[in-house]
Amino acid sequence: MYWKNKGAANTAATAEAAVKRAQELGIRHVVVASCSGSTVEHFLDKGLEVVCVTHHVGFTSPGEDEMPPAVREKLAAKGVRILTTTHLLAGVDRALRNKFGGVYPAEIIAQTLRMFGQGVKVCVEVAGMALDAGLIPYGQEVIAVGGSGTGADTAVVIVPAHSNNIFDTKIKEIICKPREF
Repeated sequence: MYWKNKGAANTAATAEAAVKRAQELGIRHVVVASCSGSTVEHFLDKGLEVVCVTHHVGFTSPGEDEMPPAVREKLAAKGVRILTTTHLLAGVDRALRNKFGGVYPAEIIAQTLRMFGQGVKVCVEVAGMALDAGLIPYGQEVIAVGGSGTGADTAVVIVPAHSNNIFDTKIKEIICKPREF
């Protein structure tokens, strides 16, 4: 499924397509990129185990956590596990670029994935982060949901690999993504 444009306007339809495909394939785990928690709301009460991956603290400004404590508590009460940690495809490579310029390996991987759209890059990244944190099972297909800014416009069926073996990641299906990005 291809959306005409990228962005948050596709969130509800992306979630619907992702949930439908999870049900068709018998997939129980979904990893959702969300800093506000609003995208995750579309996956509640659907019989799925939901992991929400946020930006790391300090992403927008030093010490700032973009997800308010009340939202964290609300989602946790609904059984959502929330992961806030360093981005798999940024971290220290981005620090080196910011300090010294140049391009580093993780950024090359990220740029390559962006050739399929920002959301595909996000899906690979958050699925790997959730696996590294032990929040999803190793070696199993999961649904990963990401976007091109706010909301969600991309969903994939993926078997993520741990970060130390990222090239073992298998994107099995692209459920939906924007055609223009």
